[in-house]
Amino acid sequence: MTTLPRGEAATQHSVGRRRRAVAVAGAVSAGLLVLSACDKPTPVSTITVGSDSVNAEATCYQDGKVLKARALAQCLKDTDIKSITVDPDETVRFGVDPEIADEGWTILMNGQPLTDASKKTYRTIPGSVFFNAQYGAQGDSTLVSIREGETEATGLWNFKLKKDS
Repeated sequence: MTTLPRGEAATQHSVGRRRRAVAVAGAVSAGLLVLSACDKPTPVSTITVGSDSVNAEATCYQDGKVLKARALAQCLKDTDIKSITVDPDETVRFGVDPEIADEGWTILMNGQPLTDASKKTYRTIPGSVFFNAQYGAQGDSTLVSIREGETEATGLWNFKLKKDS
């Protein structure tokens, strides 16, 4: 049995309900605030060799806006890049998100175009190319980049390919 006067129990119940509603609204607002403070993730590109793969978000990306030549040159000098070991006898597979493919993309080797622009999401290149001096390779590692944009760069993803002897 309740000891509250008649009708007061209903009032107490609705106060608790209101407090919960305010708490839920506050939590949702806080969550939205946190999400709005986060950067939107960039599209991802992936390199696969055999059963190993590595993927990365863009080194340089301005949500589809053209990158200036100076910014692009700086991006090619980035040292915090993911690497993968490549047996020259293996095939290197490149994959990009559809939103990169829609803009067209080119594979660069040490900053120079290795392929023509493509609008496919997937390409393959023999591993030996990345360590062949004829294509500009030097030593046992090569900087490989994926440049978004057919004529002007709108994004750049960098990877280091290390020769597996």
